[in-house]
Amino acid sequence: MKKLGMGLVGPGFIAAHHLDAVRRLGNVDIVGIAGSSLESASKRARELGVGHAYASYRDLLADPAIHVVHNTTPNHLHREVSLAALRAGKHVISDKPLASSAEESRELFEAARDAGLANVVTFNYRGHALIQQARSMIAKGKLGAPVFVHGRYLQDWLTDESTYTWRLDPKLGGASSALGDIGSHWCDLAEHVTGSRITAVLADLHTVVPVRQAPASSAKAFAKQDRSVQQRAVKITSEDLASVLLRFENGARGCLVVGQVLPGHKNDLRLEVNGRTASVAWQQEQPNQLWLGHHAQANTVLERDPARLDPAARGYAHLPAGHPEAWSDAFRNLIADAYTWIRRGGTPETRPAALPTFADGYRNSLVIDAMLRSHAAGGVWQNVDEPIASKRKNKGKRG
Repeated sequence: MKKLGMGLVGPGFIAAHHLDAVRRLGNVDIVGIAGSSLESASKRARELGVGHAYASYRDLLADPAIHVVHNTTPNHLHREVSLAALRAGKHVISDKPLASSAEESRELFEAARDAGLANVVTFNYRGHALIQQARSMIAKGKLGAPVFVHGRYLQDWLTDESTYTWRLDPKLGGASSALGDIGSHWCDLAEHVTGSRITAVLADLHTVVPVRQAPASSAKAFAKQDRSVQQRAVKITSEDLASVLLRFENGARGCLVVGQVLPGHKNDLRLEVNGRTASVAWQQEQPNQLWLGHHAQANTVLERDPARLDPAARGYAHLPAGHPEAWSDAFRNLIADAYTWIRRGGTPETRPAALPTFADGYRNSLVIDAMLRSHAAGGVWQNVDEPIASKRKNKGKRG
């Protein structure tokens, strides 16, 4: 099997996990990385054990040894780098969100579609075996008709007012903070597991910490701030707490709570789907258990056991029962699906069913955009815009 060559642009926090997942595949060459300068890229290349550093992402794209580009840059650079990679004939795996706005996401979706290249956005929670189990159970009608979809994504890393990150700067992270950063994961998961789209939202957004102390230089995500360094007061305009009511196309109702200033919650992602005959719930911090709720019989917990999973989920569990698999394993599963798709030619027909694409990233951007519009309008229901591809298809044009 011919080895594919990959290059990574933006060697920050998440980059190490992309590289780890690729290394675990065993059949991909990590050619090199590019950062904001040759100096910074060289430093990170040494730290991450990568053999080559490029002076710019353009130099990386010009290297014929690279077939796949992982875009892990800050949000405001997603469009520029991914678009350039597609135009250079490279397959693209982009960190989420796909871009800083729905308009930019649409542009990337259309560019990827027209280029005929594999395009992936890292909604990595899809890679959990029990998420695929829940999806299969719902698709087979084992819960009956879904009536309520609810959950949360709660964190506390922004609780301290002295914590600051580029994600809070609208010019770098986009108009939304908590919803765009982690709420996007939950929304993608809810739609993927239920097989039904969110069609309307009613959102209440709030900024708990309206002023933060930021260092004079740029701040990395999740980095502890040095209080001895000179700081500046920064007014925060994006939300760090959100409550959202949801309507799904299958008639189900839902609600979501998102926050990043809630003490004690580290990475508390939870999704529950209640059907007419049964319920299912999954929590990211306990990823090897799937709760099954019943009305006239005892509730049960399904442990992650390859022998007991649906065939559609079994391939995402690699260890025997009793051997926990978690976040990095799910991330590896998503990257494995991505490279499987690339080797198959990157056509729509050959895409693994669980793999999120730029179409999903574009779709997700429209959902978050509707939430922002709902709050801006004073907390009223807003319909989620229909993706442009569907509109064109309905008009008899290329979709």
